[in-house]
Parts: sequence; C-alpha cells; structure tokens
Amino acid sequence: MDRKEQQALIESYIHAYNTFDVEGMLLHLHDEVIFRNISNGEVNLETRGKTAFAEQAQLAVGYFLERKQTIVGIQFPEDQVVEVAIDYQGVLAVDFPNGMKRGDRIELKGTSLFRLSGDHIIEIEDIS
Repeated sequence: MDRKEQQALIESYIHAYNTFDVEGMLLHLHDEVIFRNISNGEVNLETRGKTAFAEQAQLAVGYFLERKQTIVGIQFPEDQVVEVAIDYQGVLAVDFPNGMKRGDRIELKGTSLFRLSGDHIIEIEDIS
C-alpha cells in the first residue's frame, strides 16, 4: 500500500469508530491484531486477536453517548507505520469508577500508532 492508501485505511477505521460501527472497524483489522491503550506511560488495556478486540469495542460502545476522534496530523515514520495525532471528545453514557458521571464530557489529545500488515491493521496503540 502506498501512503495515500494507508491514510484512507486509517481514516475509514476512525470514521467507523466515530459512528459506533464496530463491524466497520473490524473490517480493517488483521485476525491477529494487537490493541493497547497507554495512559501516562502505562498500558491500561491490551487485547490480542480480532475476537478480543471486537468484544472490547462492543463494550466501549456502551460507555459513550457520543465520541469523536479528529485527525489533526498524520505522519509515516516507517514503512507500514502510520502515526496519527488525535483530538478526542466524548460524552459518557455511564458513571465511571474514577468519579466521572454520565453526561460528563471528556476531551483529550493523543497519538494513535497504527502498524500495518498488507492492507490490514495489525497493531494499534492509543497513547494519551
């Protein structure tokens, strides 16, 4: 895949994420995909394989009334690696153990690192 195709793949994945389309997200993933959420330098969530990713993605759908990742920058630091600067906004659908309540708004800036294998995403790291 060239960079234009890689960018289109990532944009399609993010569009599916923003519209709560789990099946659309899965379409772009390798069967052995690894997902990591990293906050303050620590991995707080990791899944391995498309099935585990799907289960977690479906759970996450229920956590938000709305959510949106906006691409603010995109780089290609290595072959088959796409680094995306993200602005994230969401509105909680449930109360969280950390004290955040239903209806609270979340706003974050972060980076998503996508590693590709052929025309599929094989690894995603969401870093905030």
